[in-house]
Amino acid sequence: MEPVRGRHRANSLRSNGLRALAAGMLLPLVAIGAVYGGYRYIAQAGCDGTLHLTIAASPEIAPAVKTGAARWLKTGPKVGSECISVDVNAVQSADVAAAIADDHGVKIDGLGQSDGKTEVPQVWIPDSSIWLQRMRAVRDDIVPTAATSLATSPVVLAIPEPTAKQMGWLDTKLNWSTVLQRVATDTRMHPGIVDPDRDSVGVATLITMNTVLPSLGAQGNALTVGAVKAFLGGESELPSDMIAHFPRDTSPHSLSTGLTMAPMSEQQLLSYNANDPPVPLAAAYPNPEPVALDFPFATMPRIPTDRATAAEMLRAALTGPDFRNLLAQQQLRASDGSIGTGLTLAPSAPPTGPLTPVPEAGVVQKALNLWAEVTRPARMLAVMDVAGSMAAPVAPGVSKEQVAVGAARSGLQLFADSWEVGLWSFSTNMNGNQDYRQLVPIGPLTAQRDQMDGALAGLAPNPAGGTGLYGTLLAAYKTVQTGWDDNHLNSVVIVTGGKNDSGIGLSQLITSLKNIQNPDEPVQVLIIGVGPDVNASDLNQITAVTGGAVFLATDPSQIGDIFLRALALPAGQ
Repeated sequence: MEPVRGRHRANSLRSNGLRALAAGMLLPLVAIGAVYGGYRYIAQAGCDGTLHLTIAASPEIAPAVKTGAARWLKTGPKVGSECISVDVNAVQSADVAAAIADDHGVKIDGLGQSDGKTEVPQVWIPDSSIWLQRMRAVRDDIVPTAATSLATSPVVLAIPEPTAKQMGWLDTKLNWSTVLQRVATDTRMHPGIVDPDRDSVGVATLITMNTVLPSLGAQGNALTVGAVKAFLGGESELPSDMIAHFPRDTSPHSLSTGLTMAPMSEQQLLSYNANDPPVPLAAAYPNPEPVALDFPFATMPRIPTDRATAAEMLRAALTGPDFRNLLAQQQLRASDGSIGTGLTLAPSAPPTGPLTPVPEAGVVQKALNLWAEVTRPARMLAVMDVAGSMAAPVAPGVSKEQVAVGAARSGLQLFADSWEVGLWSFSTNMNGNQDYRQLVPIGPLTAQRDQMDGALAGLAPNPAGGTGLYGTLLAAYKTVQTGWDDNHLNSVVIVTGGKNDSGIGLSQLITSLKNIQNPDEPVQVLIIGVGPDVNASDLNQITAVTGGAVFLATDPSQIGDIFLRALALPAGQ
């Protein structure tokens, strides 16, 4: 009798009353065949049937899981009298997450719809428990409450070796303040990142940036926002896309135009270097260490009990020295951080030790909110004070107007082409009895970036002009509200150096704003006060109604940082 190679044959034997014959004659067998891009391993040795277990594993660990499962099945494991078959498919974690979300009728922010081809597995091995936290935040019963790690891979900063040598970052441990300062301010840097909405390394990077922000002092917000915007310029959808943008040769042109730094997993970097690229990547291990990839073995809730039992048996088998060596072949560390045979780390790699734990779902979501709010397209009306008070000096030879315009022009360079921006100036009697004048209508920066920059450069104080702040603010609010766009963050940004001395009063302004605001279509008001004459108490009453914030810069050196902090303020605050 020829070997039984599948479930249909086993069922046929059972239905014809030949179980005993099959049990006596069949030899243990592991059949391996391609199934939906993965592999099916079937253990058959005197079985009353076959339990079919489907596993979706992150591509980095899938080969080790496939081989480990094949070895395990050679031992003839059973649940009761039934043998076990295992399908291991290499699937991107984001695709599985979207499929699970769609299957349960929920939405994961930033992830989008399922591709329609990815099936929901019985066991999911994503690259990080961050995925489980994101899904629990939406609905706590669609993934298990706990999942055991199979492997780890620290998150590193990958830098072309010639660039790392030039920067003094080769085989060193970097402080995040140094990294953010360089990324946010050095125009020669071309950082990259994989879309954090779809990539755990990107999320881990943002979590760390949020964690260290309080320790960065007054520059913290500006550095963080500037770094996020710089990373956005080198954003990719997939790790393979990002890696393709590193320098392809050591020519000055390639080194200066390719990516100069990107967060990636240690596994990705080691795998890249194992192919002997023309320009190897150096691994910098930043301090503090970002959350490492941990490859949790997640048995999906509500699968049949016998399959859950089979899954737990397999999970227990994917441990120990043999599996650690399989992981090493894929450039992965074991779950405890230990190293298997054949895995060689960079000299700067930290020794085995406790890993940064995966944070709570709220911390993960806060990091993703940072990305969403900083990178979300904005529809903004910038309103610049040109009253006589703006001519007052805030430092020797430097007026309020000069520092305000300088900050606005610098901020303009950080705005993506997807933004829509307009510009007004205001004082008193700018256009008849109207205290403001439109210089550039709200429109796409793709078409009017140069016009915006030129208009800003041409601003100058009106020596005889007063500060028609409140009437202008109300008109600006109504203008943005009229064209409110759900696909953009709608806001008014007012830069002023004085107190309102014309037009409507504060109480009338607040009453009007309360009457016209629409919670379903919010317009955020950000007020940046330059110099010591701004009345913060009055302005805070305004933003308490509209949402937004008041930022005061009494020192001209603060204005750039404050401008960035204002633009980074999340919606609804």
